[in-house]
Amino acid sequence: MPTVVCRISPWDAAQNYYTPDLYGVPGESTNVFWLRYAQPVGKWLVRASLPLPTVPTGDNQRDSGVGDFNLFAAYNVVQTAGTVLGVGPLIVAPTASEDSLGADKWQGGLAGVYFNGNSPQFQFGGLLTWQGSFAGNEDREDTSLLVAQPFGFWQLGGGTYLRTAPLWVFNVKSGDYNIPFGFGIGKVITTGNKVFNIFIEPQFTMLHSGIGQPAFQIYTALNMQFK
Repeated sequence: MPTVVCRISPWDAAQNYYTPDLYGVPGESTNVFWLRYAQPVGKWLVRASLPLPTVPTGDNQRDSGVGDFNLFAAYNVVQTAGTVLGVGPLIVAPTASEDSLGADKWQGGLAGVYFNGNSPQFQFGGLLTWQGSFAGNEDREDTSLLVAQPFGFWQLGGGTYLRTAPLWVFNVKSGDYNIPFGFGIGKVITTGNKVFNIFIEPQFTMLHSGIGQPAFQIYTALNMQFK
């Protein structure tokens, strides 16, 4: 993302959230591996995401498989050499392979993204999404989820950078929330027309409410961008 994120071009990502410590659930952990692809279409930026989660289900049992497919399309209201501001619709399909891995609901909502790359040393912005259920299994709880992801990148030179990009998750329906702080390091490597971005970012929860919220997690990724 640093140094190249403001260039609107296709990218693939393999991202992973490992959570070894959950509030109120001693001895349990979760892992969510994300496959993501983003593609500009005119003034739209389309991003598709598919999670592959592993979660505890009690009695030392765990479920692993496919989660709910997520897609948003943000229209770039502002798109300059150093700034991007976009907003658009979001849809979540109930593709989970197990009940514990998804909501079993069709969900719709909005996504907004802002990025400021005017400074060669420090770039910042944020992603804000909201999704709520409108159809699906009537026996499952309705959903209303707000997620904010502020991010910042500090360039150290030579493709190395410091970063923060925590996910602040608010379950509007239940009142549960999780607000972590993240601080990590990454490396950007350019080879021909490909840009590889590798990073690791430990994230520590500052505020939370609800059982099963992450107390600590490790965010790692390999992002691949094509010029």
